[in-house]
Amino acid sequence: MKIVTGGAGFIGSNIIKKLNDRGINDILVVDDLTDGRKCRNLQGLSFYDYMDYEDFANQMADESFDGGYIDVVFHEGACSDTMNYDGRYMMKNNYEGSKNLLRYCMHRKIPFLYASSASTYGSGKHGFREEPACEQALNPYAYSKLQFDRFVRRMLPLANNQIVGFRYFNVFGPQENHKDRMASLIYQKYYELQKNGKITLFEGTAGYENGGQIRDFIYVNDVVNVIFYFWEHPELSGIYNCGTGEGHSFNDFVQGIIEYCGKGIVEYVPFPNILKGKYQSFTQADTTKLMDAGYDRGFTLLKEAVQEYCRILEKSDGYFE
Repeated sequence: MKIVTGGAGFIGSNIIKKLNDRGINDILVVDDLTDGRKCRNLQGLSFYDYMDYEDFANQMADESFDGGYIDVVFHEGACSDTMNYDGRYMMKNNYEGSKNLLRYCMHRKIPFLYASSASTYGSGKHGFREEPACEQALNPYAYSKLQFDRFVRRMLPLANNQIVGFRYFNVFGPQENHKDRMASLIYQKYYELQKNGKITLFEGTAGYENGGQIRDFIYVNDVVNVIFYFWEHPELSGIYNCGTGEGHSFNDFVQGIIEYCGKGIVEYVPFPNILKGKYQSFTQADTTKLMDAGYDRGFTLLKEAVQEYCRILEKSDGYFE
């Protein structure tokens, strides 16, 4: 059996779809459906069973979980709201829960592939390499992810199972509707254009021109390809960047939306004071370690990915077709 925590979420449901495409459905989905909108992400997917995340976490904590034979855990479950400043909740959910699940997998030699985040690099002023010198968490979410990465580093020399963490950069694509303010800018700006006939971007800040802030945007299909590459290479462990290695300005990606829709203008708005000092104006994955691991499946060109996603937003409101 495969376990996908966060299976009703954005990347988790894309993992399940990819498994289904391969004829695999012996899957335990673990998630928290307090936000009932996430049920929509599971429609059309095939899996063996569902379990509430709190029940699952409690059974991991007291080691009472008995799921039979498990051949891999894809751990995508986490609170990913970077604006949530409840540090106690973040550490309990994202850090302690992940530690308990990792211990379970280590004791049973189960491959453990988990979601980290590029937010662990903070402002990025020290670079985006998978090493402590580059790491600087700016909010409780990033801190919880960074602390778990550090725990993983301590455990790796003791592990007899595969352990891989993926530092996701700016992921976009189908099934992110429930994320609201945490949804990708592509998602947000597509619907802003439909509603208002224009797209707003931040004015320049920290030396960047209007709309010139740069992010490493990666299509969710490419993210799943990276995850499955490592699953298929159990000899590989460690923490790896999951980005394209190429940054694009906000101006670049919104032009793809405007071109697809055949309408719209860009309007620049003042940079919010609340985000000053807490905002990543530049992200670009250093993919050296990923390439050295042999990853050879490439990445979708940004313009092609944006327009494919716009087509899905138009045809099926952003859900799997």
